[in-house]
Amino acid sequence: MSDPVKRSTFYGRRQGRPLRKKATELVETVFPKIRISLEGMQEGGTLDLSRIFAGSGGPVWLEIGFGGGEHLAWQAENNPEANIIGAEYFINGVASLLGHLDENGADNVRIYRGDVRDLLPFLPDSCLSKAFLLFPDPWHKARHNKRRFIQKETLDRLAELMVDGGEFRMATDDMGYLQWMLERTVPHPDFTWIAEGPLDWDRRTDDWPQTRYEEKALKKGLKPGYLRFRRNARG
Repeated sequence: MSDPVKRSTFYGRRQGRPLRKKATELVETVFPKIRISLEGMQEGGTLDLSRIFAGSGGPVWLEIGFGGGEHLAWQAENNPEANIIGAEYFINGVASLLGHLDENGADNVRIYRGDVRDLLPFLPDSCLSKAFLLFPDPWHKARHNKRRFIQKETLDRLAELMVDGGEFRMATDDMGYLQWMLERTVPHPDFTWIAEGPLDWDRRTDDWPQTRYEEKALKKGLKPGYLRFRRNARG
C-alpha cells in the first residue's frame, strides 16, 4: 500500500559509511519490531500509542533527531516507566541506537525513521511529557534558516502535543542557533523558560547525559547551551 502522507523535504544525510555486520543484523531483525510506520495513515489520522507500546500506560517522551542514540538509550535505561519515541532519518544513527539498546536491554523505545515533522501530525494531542532537541543541524547560512526545526509552526504543534507541565529540552553548540531558539521559544505563550536567571543556559541537569556531538563540541573549545522549557497549563 502506498503511503498517502505528504512528506516534508528532508535536508541531510540518509546514510554514511557502510554498516558493520552486527549493525546490519540489528537493523534487519530488531528495527522492524520497534519501528513506527506511517504506512496506510490517512490525513487526520492518529497513531495508537497504547498499541505501539504494547499497552504500557507510562508517560511518552520524544527525542527529535537522536543522532548516535547515546542520550536516548540512557534515558530509556534509567527511566523504564517512560515510553520513548526516537525520530531519526540517518540509518547509521538508527543502527547506533539499536546497538546501545542491545547492550542495555531497554525495551521501552520505538523508532520513527524519517523527518519528525511528518510524524508530529499523527501523534495524539496532549501525549508527550518530555521532548528533546539536542544538537540539531544549525543550518548556518541565512537562506537555510527555514530548515531549522525551531519555527513557530513546530512550536505550536509541540505545544498541542505536550501535557500541561511537560518539559521541552534543547541544546546546541551554535550560539546563533541558541539565540534563534530563545527568540522564538521565550515569547511563545505556551512555554516558560525554566531558568534561574538570564544566563542560566550553560549547564545540564543530572538527568541529562552527554552526547557524542556535545563531546566533540567541547573538544573543539565550543561552549554548548542547554535550555529547558515547561509547557504552560491550558487555560
